[in-house]
Parts: sequence; structure tokens; C-alpha cells
Amino acid sequence: MSRAALHFVLPAGVDDPAQPSGGNTYDRRVAAGLAAAGWTVHEHAVRGGWPDPDPAALAELTGVLAAVRSGESVLIDGLIGCAAPEALVPEAARLRLVLLVHLPLGAVAGSPARAGEAAVLSAAAAVVATSGWTCERLLEWYQLAPGRVHVAHPGVDPTDSAPGTAAGGELLCVAAVAHHKGHDILVDALAAVRELSWQCRLVGPLDRDPRFVDRLRAQVGAYRLGDRIELAGPRTGAELDRAYAGADLLVLPSLGETYGMVLAEALARGLPVLATDVGGVREALGRPAAGLPGLLVPPDAPAALAAALRSWLTDAELRGRLRWAAAARRSTLPTWSDTVERVGAALVSAATSAG
Repeated sequence: MSRAALHFVLPAGVDDPAQPSGGNTYDRRVAAGLAAAGWTVHEHAVRGGWPDPDPAALAELTGVLAAVRSGESVLIDGLIGCAAPEALVPEAARLRLVLLVHLPLGAVAGSPARAGEAAVLSAAAAVVATSGWTCERLLEWYQLAPGRVHVAHPGVDPTDSAPGTAAGGELLCVAAVAHHKGHDILVDALAAVRELSWQCRLVGPLDRDPRFVDRLRAQVGAYRLGDRIELAGPRTGAELDRAYAGADLLVLPSLGETYGMVLAEALARGLPVLATDVGGVREALGRPAAGLPGLLVPPDAPAALAAALRSWLTDAELRGRLRWAAAARRSTLPTWSDTVERVGAALVSAATSAG
């Protein structure tokens, strides 16, 4: 498949530094990696409010697909593809469609998106899921043939270890500030351990859910924690690296995660994590011989989160054990080269199955 043509359909804004996301990072690294591996990658950034496209967005996507020559491969972000059965299904017999699913649109039981997503995934030549948890859900919900669904975990880059502090009080949360990421639950938990020494930095876009951000600011103010909880906004590149380097613990209180790329990024720096036990989070933490490199709590449970924070902040032996386990996990995390290799294998499989 050397120098094979590949059309990669991405959401517009994939490179916007004000809108960083795990999905955008994954797409960008895969595009660059496939090009380096010999694929001739043609990128198509489609505008629109995906996964809720308007007629103009659907028309643009339809035009992009129509311009691709018959028999060529199309890798399409599921945020777009799974939301547009009317554009993709008619092209499935002509093109080698491969869906890249970060988060199933039908993740909520009874979601009206399931019917369209089922039609697209059933018509595709192959599907790439970014976690085993996502793969299992797709097989369960849509009765897809197991051989057509491939798992390509997000990779990490080799990086220096975060030095950490003796007291462990520098807490970091990296996530878009929105309801489903559980920042309000974290603030409640932090208020419950306010007598202990800590600072918490919330790094992530503040414009995804403005009403939630307003409520969160009011919540922080009501607890009088404005000098200890910082809503820092989005950070990328060297600024994000510095945020990780200055932290002792990565906290992710999400209500749901298909994998949790920020967890892997923290562990790549030997930084322990405290997260909710949801979705594919355990995949990111792995099963190193040194033990789990973090603490897991139920979702939407501020008391349990507060108890875990208290344990971390007051138990030096626990901090040492988790730091040791996080350091051990560093060498077992997948790299971006691993990710690209698995996505490439899925593309080759799709081309082969298409005959």
C-alpha cells in the first residue's frame, strides 16, 4: 500500500489552539504519521456544528465524498461520519470507507443517533475504535463483524518525568470545562478537604458550555476557594507541558470517558492520577506489575472523590506507592507510532476486503 491515496475527512477547527481536544490531537497525529509511513494523505476539513450538522454542512460533506475517485480510501472522523448516514451510506459501495470512532454518538441508551450510526458503521469497510471499551460497545450495539472493528489506542510521546512536590498538593485537571467532565463534583470534593494544603488548576476550554462555567465560577465563589482553584483556560504545547510538570496529581472526575488521553499523558510523565471508574479509563491506567498508578472512584460521587483526595494529601506512603506505579506505567504506554501502525492496518484491511 506504499504511497496509496487516502482521503482524511476531519472537522474544521482541528488545529484551533483555542479548542484543544483529545480527538483533534489523535486525528492530527494519525494524519502526520500515515503521511510519514508513505500514504498520500489528502485532508478535507468539513465545516459545521458536528455532530449536529445543518444542511450546508451535509452538502459540503456530500461534495467532498463525490469528488473522491472510486476505489480510493476515505478515513473519516466519526464525529462527522456517524452523524451523516445520508451522505456516507450511498457512497459505501464506491469508496473504501473507514470510520474513526472516538466517542460513539449512540453512547446514551435510547439515543436517536443510534439508527444513523448503525447504518454508517454497517456500511463501512472497516471501523477504528480508539479504545477496547468503545470497540466492545460498537460490537454490542450494532452487531458488527468483530474482524471489521480495529482498536488503535491513543499514543503518547516520550517526555521527562514530572518532579512532584513532597506534600503532593499541586492538583491538575485537564478537560474542557463542561458538565460531563464533572468539574462541579471536583469543586464539591475540594471544599470537603479545604482544611488541607492544596492548589487546583483547571486547564481546558471555557466556551464549550458557558452556562456551566458561570455556575462553576459561582460555586467556587460560594465556597470562597477562588484563591485556590484556578480556571486557567486552554493550554497546548509548551504551556500544557509546564502544567503537567508542575503538578503532583492529575484529577479527572468525568461522568464518562472512552479512554482518557489526558490520563495517559499524565502517566507518560510519571504523574499519578485520580479518576472516575468509567468507560475505558482502566485501559489508560493499564495493569503494570507495580500496581494501579492511581486511584479510582465512582462517577458523580463527591464524597468518594473527597475521600480519595484526603488519602492522597495525608498519606505520604500512598503518594510514594502511586508515583512508583506511575513511573512503571510510562514504559508500557502505546506510542503514536503504535497508533499509526494499527490505523494503517485497518486501512489495508478495508482495501483488501473491498477486493
